Amino acid sequence: MKIKKLTISLAALTAFCALAAPIKRNVVDEVAWIVGDEPIFRSEIEEQYMQARSEGTHIEGDPYCVIPEQIAVQKLYLHQAKLDTIEAPEAQVAAGVDKRLNFFIANLGSKEKVEEYFNKPLPQLREQLMDVMRTSYITDQVQSQLTKNVKGTPNEVRKYFDALPEDSIPYIPMQVEAQIISVNPVIPQQEIDDVKARLRDYSDRVNKGEAEFSTLAILYSEDGSNMQGGELGFHNRADFVPEFSNVAFNLNDPKKVSRIVETEYGYHIIQLIEKRGDQVNVRHILLTPKVSGKELTDATVKLDSLRKEIVAGKFTFDEAARFVSQDKDTKNNRGVMMNMQNGSTRFEMQDLPPEVARKVELMQPGDISEAFIMKDQKKNRDVVAIVKLTTRIPGHKATLADDFNLIKQMYENHEKEKVITRWVEQKIQDTYVKISDGWDKCEFRYKGWIH
Repeated sequence: MKIKKLTISLAALTAFCALAAPIKRNVVDEVAWIVGDEPIFRSEIEEQYMQARSEGTHIEGDPYCVIPEQIAVQKLYLHQAKLDTIEAPEAQVAAGVDKRLNFFIANLGSKEKVEEYFNKPLPQLREQLMDVMRTSYITDQVQSQLTKNVKGTPNEVRKYFDALPEDSIPYIPMQVEAQIISVNPVIPQQEIDDVKARLRDYSDRVNKGEAEFSTLAILYSEDGSNMQGGELGFHNRADFVPEFSNVAFNLNDPKKVSRIVETEYGYHIIQLIEKRGDQVNVRHILLTPKVSGKELTDATVKLDSLRKEIVAGKFTFDEAARFVSQDKDTKNNRGVMMNMQNGSTRFEMQDLPPEVARKVELMQPGDISEAFIMKDQKKNRDVVAIVKLTTRIPGHKATLADDFNLIKQMYENHEKEKVITRWVEQKIQDTYVKISDGWDKCEFRYKGWIH
């Protein structure tokens, strides 16, 4: 959802791609396990096994031992979530599914090709993805609650690292640190006028009863929410950028359409669905004016001139980033790029935007690239940038001095795994579990399944 402030994390791709396998339920169904009062059927296990095989997913051990145990553990998490009243926020789940579906469409080429690949219509695929993401979110929340107090002190991290066998010390691939200056090419006024005219036409058609807002959103909106008719789900005012919230939270008539709203993501029209306390659920249609080739060329020439002045020493890259850059995530941080995956300034090459990676790959520390065009993924628009390679850290075996944060994360993950294992094994003891004959000859990951 492009207008939200917060980035929503993505689920693992393989968990979704496994949905592609068309399953033939040609086995005689039987109850393999019972966990609490919930059965695990042979057909369910066969289905997951076939899906894993279709995707080439490696299963460590006997699938008929590993898969039912994984399903059983998941049921323990879901049961705990009910006790703790943990629920997945539907808007966040829907946004995550939309992002994943857009990823599939972008990579496979069209909605029709996605349906062909997964062998099911898009609405059915979306419902299945919703279930997967909902369960994944709930499981993550239960685990987070269990491990929230796990923190590694420097002394604990050092002891952990000193005790690691030599072959367990990770190899750190080459990493880089970089600064960036980016500018948004000027959009011709005629392009903006055309976008506004299209939105006014949509508003008129809805207000006159000639079309449904949701239908127009599906057909024309450039936001990921288009697949559910532009609906965003219930949100607080702070969840959206201010310009959007100011209009969305002042709507009162669900039959009417808002005025055109400009945000950093483009131009919107909004329709109220329902108000509930301090939250509101709305639909919107987003259109983003397109940058012309001429404007991209003009911006490229200007940034190349700026680069020459920096290289000539007229001012520093840091100063230029502060006064010229239009990238709000970096301009007040001297242009320093932050790796949102780990919260550091270091990037492995595959973690950089691809256009930046191609530039810095051949650069030396201190070099400043020529201007280039790159895609701003958040706003789905082309921008022009220059990048400075600050540091290149060669690939190496991790050391406590150079890679403390990584080793601290390893230690905390190790401790969290111990906490989770203890919890699962205690939960097994407290839960009625019955494993049918023929399914119990296994070396399970967790102890206590068979009393």
